[in-house]
Amino acid sequence: MARISLAYCPVTVDDVDAAIPFYRDGLGLDILNDVSYDGHRWVSFGFAEQPGVMIVVSDPSAGRSAEDGEALERLVVKGSGPGPYVFSTDDLDATFEWLRASGAEVLQEPITQSWGARDCAFRDPAGNHLRINQR
Repeated sequence: MARISLAYCPVTVDDVDAAIPFYRDGLGLDILNDVSYDGHRWVSFGFAEQPGVMIVVSDPSAGRSAEDGEALERLVVKGSGPGPYVFSTDDLDATFEWLRASGAEVLQEPITQSWGARDCAFRDPAGNHLRINQR
């Protein structure tokens, strides 16, 4: 069987400009590409340690019909969009404190879950649910 790999994960936000500091400064991702077209914007982020894997942030109507964009926007603005998006880190406590200090909305402080994972949770500026696991 041919090998496949994840290339990118789309994250829908209501305000791309407001999302950039969270993903760049808070999570420490590098901006790899910033494309505007037809009134929409797609910003690709990545990690130096994971070349070829990106998160692409865009508004709800980017690449979608107006009807689908409106439906997705209603979900995103109330925090019910796709997700959670799950990240992992070598130092959960330091990552948690860094994100909290950056002003990210805390959903859950670091705890050990009943299934064994130790994690915490945040919302990005658009309300998307992000979880961060200890490696």
